[in-house]
Amino acid sequence: MELPPEAGLDPQGECREILEALLQPLGLAHSGAVVDELLDEFGSLPAILAAEPALLHDCLPEDGQVVDFLVAMRVAMLHSLRTRLGQSPILSTSDALTNYLFAAMAYNTVEHLRVLFLNSTNRLLRDEVMARGTVNQAPLYPREILKRALEVGATALIVVHNHPSGDPTPCQADVKATAHLVAAARTLDIAVHDHLIVARTGWRSLRAEGLI
Repeated sequence: MELPPEAGLDPQGECREILEALLQPLGLAHSGAVVDELLDEFGSLPAILAAEPALLHDCLPEDGQVVDFLVAMRVAMLHSLRTRLGQSPILSTSDALTNYLFAAMAYNTVEHLRVLFLNSTNRLLRDEVMARGTVNQAPLYPREILKRALEVGATALIVVHNHPSGDPTPCQADVKATAHLVAAARTLDIAVHDHLIVARTGWRSLRAEGLI
């Protein structure tokens, strides 16, 4: 699914206004300069909130208070979105799931492989990042994923990874790795419900595209 264009909006201007409002309670005399530094470095509010704390510190070496605040904002945002996932059975293309995954992964600068471990009623048991890779690949090891599934008592999985390029289109390597995981999981009576790919421009479902 591709994200719709925001016609008539000024994304950079909106990001600036929101950041200024967020930082206002901190009482910074130089908040405008801080906002400029953040937007010059990361480009947008979603990218700022997705940034690793070390990168934020590199951008704002003299403003640890701001960095701590932004990290806390991200933690609170993801906690709120993740809490929704625990309230009902998870469908791979539900808004609750895709909103959470987009916030958690779409702006990561390297690929992350995440696995959602589900029980027999498709409720979330664990949400874990199983691997971190490079700008264009993250390893998918069926043995490690299925070992963890057995440890937590999962009967189904949803696999997710991000494309830092911004294009969520699955490549042949994505399809092949998923097929290997599905075949291995079948021998253990574990279902692979889907493999989702998220990026800044949207997300794709291998199940919906007939690739599983």
